[in-house]
Amino acid sequence: MIVTLTANPSVDRTVTLTEPLRRGQVHRAAGVTSHPGGKGVNVARVVAAGGAPVVAVLPGADDDPVVHGLRTSGIGYRTVPVAGGPRVNLTIAESDGTTTKINEPGRPLTGRELAELTALLVELAAEAEWIVLSGSLPPGVPVDWYAQLVATLAPLRASNGARRTRIAVDTSDAPLLALFTESLGAAPDLVKPNSDELAQLTGLDPVDLEDPAAAASAASLLIDRGVGAVLATLGAAGAVLVTAEDAWFAAAPPIVPRSTVGAGDSALAGYLLADLAGADPADRLRTAVAYGSAATALPGTGLPGPVDIVLDAVTARPLQTTSDRPAPA
Repeated sequence: MIVTLTANPSVDRTVTLTEPLRRGQVHRAAGVTSHPGGKGVNVARVVAAGGAPVVAVLPGADDDPVVHGLRTSGIGYRTVPVAGGPRVNLTIAESDGTTTKINEPGRPLTGRELAELTALLVELAAEAEWIVLSGSLPPGVPVDWYAQLVATLAPLRASNGARRTRIAVDTSDAPLLALFTESLGAAPDLVKPNSDELAQLTGLDPVDLEDPAAAASAASLLIDRGVGAVLATLGAAGAVLVTAEDAWFAAAPPIVPRSTVGAGDSALAGYLLADLAGADPADRLRTAVAYGSAATALPGTGLPGPVDIVLDAVTARPLQTTSDRPAPA
């Protein structure tokens, strides 16, 4: 089973335009769609579509539209009751695939609510192969909360004691940087930065990190700091996967881009689905790129399922080995 945490869920609303967005002008929408969202919810939706058991953990009341969307889609979920509705994230999608996003900050969470979310994750860890901590944190939540969760969850094992629950993190800005403070007691088994987020962690230029070799070298620094694997998504260029043993690059297949919404979440979900199926690292990377590319080819907030995936269109090749990596700074 895969468990996802979405601390800052949203209703993801996409407005599709048939012409380029022009600032200060009136536009007519060609279509409007709304889906339950937040990065962890997106991962859960793709995992469920892929046929794997998943539980989405989030704050929300029974009549919350995000909870309602999960319920009607048949996706497993557990909630901590909170007051108020979720934020609304607006995406403006142009016909050439350009997307403009306007994200609301979200509703604050109290210390009690954070403690209840933590307790839910600890409970579910007994059955989880992976726990995914994904997305931004709501206002007022300590920026190191994900780091605290990693330290709490990383030592936990399944109820039969045969394996340890693995932790994946996909976030940005201060919560991402807090994962790598010197006081951190544990590191994630997987982090999924894009080139901008990898730049935040390494101090390098994000434009330079669009080059796969440079991205792999930067990701190797996170491996040297204890991370089990780094899945760095590079947009239209594809993605790299770096572990302590080796590094791989997979180019994205040619597609007609329609929306980048959920592409990174879909890539992470594809990686996890492949891992559950016992795939080797190169095939996990291929599956991640196939899912991310499929999401980009879908309109609005549509997320891919197995029918959308063309795995044969993606190949992975090795990059630098562990011995080639630069020493950590």
